[in-house]
Amino acid sequence: GITVARSHGAGSGSGKRGTREMAAQCMTSQAAATAFASPVAPLRRSRRARVPRTSTGCPTTAVVGMGHHRAPARGASAAATGSGSYGTPIDPEVVRNPRPQYFPSRIEGDDKYVRIFDTTLRDGEQSPGATLTSKEKLDIARNLAKLGVDIIEAGFPIASPDDLEAVRNIAKHVGNEVYPDGYVPVICGLSRANKKDIDCSWEGVRHALRPRIHTFIATSKIHMEDKLRKTPDEVVAIAVEAVTYARSLGCDDVEFSPEDAGRSEPAFLHRILKAVVAAGATTLNIPDTVGICLPEEFGLLIAGIRTNVPGEYIISTHCQNDLGLSTANSLAGVANGARQVECTINGIGERAGNASLEEVVMAIWMRGQEKIFGAYTGINPVYIYPCSKMVKEFSGMAVQPHKAIVGANAFAHESGIHQDGMLKNKKTYEIIAPETIGYFRGEGDVGVVMGKHSGRHALKSKLAQLGYPLEAEALDEVFNRFKLVAEQKTGGVDDEEIIALVTSEANYEEGTVSWKLEDVQVVCGTMGLPTATVKMTGPDAITRISATVGSGPVDAVYKAIDELVGCKVILVEYSVNAVVEGIESLAQTRVAIRPDASSQNVPGAMMKANVQTGFLEARTFMSTGADTDIVVASARAYVAAINRMIAFMRSNADKVAAREAVAYMAEEAAEAEAAATATAI
Repeated sequence: GITVARSHGAGSGSGKRGTREMAAQCMTSQAAATAFASPVAPLRRSRRARVPRTSTGCPTTAVVGMGHHRAPARGASAAATGSGSYGTPIDPEVVRNPRPQYFPSRIEGDDKYVRIFDTTLRDGEQSPGATLTSKEKLDIARNLAKLGVDIIEAGFPIASPDDLEAVRNIAKHVGNEVYPDGYVPVICGLSRANKKDIDCSWEGVRHALRPRIHTFIATSKIHMEDKLRKTPDEVVAIAVEAVTYARSLGCDDVEFSPEDAGRSEPAFLHRILKAVVAAGATTLNIPDTVGICLPEEFGLLIAGIRTNVPGEYIISTHCQNDLGLSTANSLAGVANGARQVECTINGIGERAGNASLEEVVMAIWMRGQEKIFGAYTGINPVYIYPCSKMVKEFSGMAVQPHKAIVGANAFAHESGIHQDGMLKNKKTYEIIAPETIGYFRGEGDVGVVMGKHSGRHALKSKLAQLGYPLEAEALDEVFNRFKLVAEQKTGGVDDEEIIALVTSEANYEEGTVSWKLEDVQVVCGTMGLPTATVKMTGPDAITRISATVGSGPVDAVYKAIDELVGCKVILVEYSVNAVVEGIESLAQTRVAIRPDASSQNVPGAMMKANVQTGFLEARTFMSTGADTDIVVASARAYVAAINRMIAFMRSNADKVAAREAVAYMAEEAAEAEAAATATAI
């Protein structure tokens, strides 16, 4: 009973003016955007020590076997061997994995090291509905740095001004935060093979200590003929010009990707790769863009490039998961000489997603020494689970329960035979200890049962153990909601339900809540029309009430919210799930919305370019809500998604206004100077 299209309210204008007007209409009062502006002290590059090796040539820190049956390995936290509870790694206690000194086109003195190129913030964000704010991208980038990825592809800067600003912000901060061991990630920006894209990419990443430009053009026959409508000679010329231009800007780290390499003719692929290496490309990324290759086939493709393309460069893999083979193909590439793997947290990405970072990394961690010719990475696996949680919460992309490494069932055992084996020896059915990836569990749970009699301090302690330390107003808000839920449940509130309360409605930045849901009441059933009454407080602190009818209780509530807020949006996704088993379980609702472009002029800031087609698409905003009442949970999620959209519009409107003010002042100064000059003459 949910109507997808919404048509209440009105919007006007387009471009810069439309952004401000639409934001103002939705907010009903002006609010200043908060900017992240912590200065970064000048940092110098630090030399890294070479990875210590045993007499057999293996890295001494990579042979760690079963993490929970031996002493803590490098990249693991001492907390993993402590009391054994849920939580997050204690950063000072994590012994970070070493890695060779960084050179763009080679891995100095160690041909077994595999670089991890994370593209969660670029390819991962292309997942339908996975819009991230600038602050969320920065937070994810910081966690990726803790994880120890070698390269962070921070975005596609030409897609929109907001994407450019997010890349620039990550480059200025994460790209300049040098760890005590000398590690600092390479910050990369994607661009198509044209000067405008490359200029924009360079503007975004040039502030990092180690910037990289990643440019691409399609090389398969179907793409060249039907999409590009260019001859092979023209494609080679464009690729060479792009790489040459990127190097001319002062960027000594340039990656080139022949899009759809998996379906390209090998002879032509070798030809274009030779040409770009001669032009200055330092990394050759080989994408299986449509996920059609089989592992043996993709391995031979990589081996063929090593044999037929001379020069100094790193071979990289980028495998999509359309046939469920992205991890297998990536490992086949490593086995045949690739020394960089492109992947994403939780495997998110276009269509069926990308190679999953956690799967690739842990496969190399477990079997690289024995089965992949001694391959190893610099990843600190204890941060895998915290990164997975953050990406899941910020993007709204759920992780399937049986997902390898980070799924809810990855370390769950229900079979009686399995449980018997686990009680006798954990190694019988667990090849990886959950603590190894940062999932700290006890024998049962954290140990504190939370219910209606639990106080603020108990909740604060529980949240800290679960990895969500909260203070002041944030703690007060969660505590109030926790008490409401606890009073309606018997048997206490489970850990999963507490986590749902914290993470729901928390995907927008502090200070950006425009509308607050106060009360919801619905009347529905077989006798009469479903009716909803909603009370909300707006950004002007005025409380408003709306009552509407709908095809169902949720539809009626959403129409009432639309009427109060005045934004025209389209509901593109709605789902509701029980957080735990049982009829009294907390309900968690997930919604995705986007501006309704059919009945209003959508401001340019609300659109972003598709990296492959170049077409503009309306941004999607996603959020979740939790409550024991499904209708209330649905309302919370919908309001949170609208607040995210308003916050995004507000941020861009303020940026546009600031740019216009600077331009106006410069124009006034120029006119005054001209007038003074004329008077003097």
